[in-house]
Amino acid sequence: MSEIQKTKRYDLEDRTLEFGKRILRLAKALPKNTINFKLIDQFVRSGTSMGANYREANETETKKDFKFRMRICRKEGKETIYWLYLIAEANPEFEERIKPLLQETTEIVKIFAAILVKCE
Repeated sequence: MSEIQKTKRYDLEDRTLEFGKRILRLAKALPKNTINFKLIDQFVRSGTSMGANYREANETETKKDFKFRMRICRKEGKETIYWLYLIAEANPEFEERIKPLLQETTEIVKIFAAILVKCE
C-alpha cells in the first residue's frame, strides 16, 4: 500500500472517530424523555458503528471481507441519516446543530460508496 493510501485510510479513521465523538456530544445534550431515549440509543449505535466497522475493514485479510465491512459502514451511515431526521423532528430546537451532522454523515456515506465502487 502506498503512503498516500495509508494516509487517506487513517484520515478517514480519524474523521469517523471525530464524527462519533460529535454524535456522543449531541446525544448527551438532547433532552431526556421517552421519545429521545429510543432515538438516542439507535442514533448512537449506528453513528458510532461506522467508524468501528471502517477500522475493521482496514484490518481484513480478504477483498470479500473488506467489501462486506464497507457495505456495513455505508448501511450504518444511511441509518444514521434516518435517525438524525427523526431527532430533528422530535427536537426542532436542535435543528442548527443537527444540520452539520447530516452533512458530514452524507459525505462519509458517499466516501464509503466510492470505496465500494473502486473495489468492484
